[in-house]
Amino acid sequence: MPDLERLKRLRNRTAIVGVGASRQGTFPDLDPYTLAIEAFRSALDDCGLVRGDIDGLIVQGPGGVSFVRMGEMLGLNPVAGATFDIGGFATGPLIQYAALLLDSGICRNVALLYGNASRTEGRRFGGETTVTPGREYSSAFYYYGLTSPGAASAFQARLHFETYGTTSRQLAAVPVAQRRHAALNPQAIKKDSPLTVEKHQRSRFICEPLRLYDYCLINDGGVALIMTTAERAKDRRKRPVYLMGLGRHDTYRHSSLPNYLLWRETMPMAAEMAFGMAGIGRDDVDALMIYDSFSINIWFALENFGFCKPGEAGAFTQDGRIELGGEIPVNTHGGHLAESYMQGWLHQVEAVRQLRGECGARQVRGAEIVQYICRGNVASTLIYRN
Repeated sequence: MPDLERLKRLRNRTAIVGVGASRQGTFPDLDPYTLAIEAFRSALDDCGLVRGDIDGLIVQGPGGVSFVRMGEMLGLNPVAGATFDIGGFATGPLIQYAALLLDSGICRNVALLYGNASRTEGRRFGGETTVTPGREYSSAFYYYGLTSPGAASAFQARLHFETYGTTSRQLAAVPVAQRRHAALNPQAIKKDSPLTVEKHQRSRFICEPLRLYDYCLINDGGVALIMTTAERAKDRRKRPVYLMGLGRHDTYRHSSLPNYLLWRETMPMAAEMAFGMAGIGRDDVDALMIYDSFSINIWFALENFGFCKPGEAGAFTQDGRIELGGEIPVNTHGGHLAESYMQGWLHQVEAVRQLRGECGARQVRGAEIVQYICRGNVASTLIYRN
């Protein structure tokens, strides 16, 4: 474990002060850079900064979006720039990196820009034509016929079903809840598409046992966050949202095959780190933003972060427990399954807006602490407070 006493020094020392998102959908005339810049302008306006105030630039997106090219297009000359080419697993670590840049004094204001034109580019999360071992899926994956992240999650879902007696019908509670949340979100792509358990069960398999509604959307869009130090955050246009706790734990063993341990060797360690740094318990968390490229990821997060015991997520997610008004609302914006697939970045926007009290009909009453969780061989978590 990291040195928690030294980590606690970082508690509440950095904050998100600006959030922005582009339009979400299908935009054949736009590219990832254009969409990210649209979101960036919105984030600058949100916090009252101007482009010249930015001295740290972090950029991410499918297809090798470059922080160098983005900086060139924006006319920026930052002190530091970065990316992390591990897909959606990068979101948490990049925000953590921004916090370290700020707390060290290297940067004063860091912009994190995300651009995704997967719909226009014809991507299918579904498989890629080439892969590298630096990402999670290497050639070994293909050897066993697992040609996509969805296939890996289907393997893990089957393992959970067979080990614990859970079912696809129980898993349906996840996409059903998120469609209900999306109906309250004007920006959600699926806001007008209600879902029932029966409709979920009638839908076709994409990779058995995962069905159509267990898969994330494929769309275009951009997201931006602006972070600064706690001292500077006080002078910004809106209420800052502080980074209270962070956690990360990696494993590279068998990383080119589906994780048959269901991430139980990485996620609990990231949880222990974050809760220890923040000095809170699970009961203090008012809402969860969980990386949900596939619905089964919600179960892994709930179990591995101690909101329920291993094998209990199927029962735990029934009867509205993860919906607004329930015990622990999950992905109140609709998440990847219903709002938009921005690889975890819109989850951060929703966390900030919930803690500012800006979510209208989907607002979690009295929200003070929101946690983001991402599963994987690079597991990460962030705990925010207002």
